[in-house]
Formats: sequence, C-alpha cells, structure tokens
Amino acid sequence: MACRMQCPGAMNPKAVELQARTQRFATAVIRFCERLGKDVATQKIVGQLLDSSGSTDSNYRATCRARSPDEFIAKIGVAAEEADESKGWLQLLVASDLAGIQDTRDLIQEADALTAIFVASRKTAQRHKAERERLQKQLREGNRRRPSK
Repeated sequence: MACRMQCPGAMNPKAVELQARTQRFATAVIRFCERLGKDVATQKIVGQLLDSSGSTDSNYRATCRARSPDEFIAKIGVAAEEADESKGWLQLLVASDLAGIQDTRDLIQEADALTAIFVASRKTAQRHKAERERLQKQLREGNRRRPSK
C-alpha cells in the first residue's frame, strides 16, 4: 500500500482505507477480548493479543508517515509481524479451549489478510527500491563514461 511517500501532502485513498481497516481490526479484538474468561491464562494471552492488534494498527499508521523507502519497508514489516502475532494469539486461544473457533474465525481471517497485504506491500516496496538503485547506478556509470568537454 502506497502511503504518503508516493502522494506527498495527501494520503493515498487505499492507505486511508487500510488505516480504517487496521483500526476496525484492533477494535474488534478489544470487543472480543472483553467477552473472554477472567482466568490467569486467558488474561495473559488477552494482554498479548491486545498489544499485537493495537500495534498492527499503530505500526501501519506509522508506515504511512515513513520519511524514506527504507523506513517504509521497516515499518510495514513490523505491521506484518504484529498482524501475524495477533493471528497466533487467536489460534492459541482456540487450541487451549479458551475461545471457540466460531468466535475467532473472522478475526483470524482478518489478521491473516492484513499480514498478506503488508507482506505484499513490503515486497513491492523492496522491488521498487532495488529498481531505483539499479537505475541510479546506471546513471552514475553513464556519467562516468562520458568524455568531458
């Protein structure tokens, strides 16, 4: 997802929608967690899940304010890690019989979808960066070969 880096002064509409989507995800996780048991194990996992889902949202928002391609790549990678971590905590709740698959299915699917989006975006940004670097190298080499006047 291209954010501010490709559209200075205004954010890409897809980035704005993805920001809203990550916030909806974090909000849905909060609501889900409020319905879970209050035992120690559940609450430990809930704390981790709330942190990772909130970090998915906050790190994607930070991605959209990246000041360089390297910063964008790093931050989108963190957002992907946090979304994947959220999926892992949700799956652990199910595997531990602390939550039902019916209650977690949509959240797991959304965490997986967000992870896929962020990973694809990181790969695209890395490919674009490599292409820019290749072109810059060709320009430098071309300038060195020109005879001076």
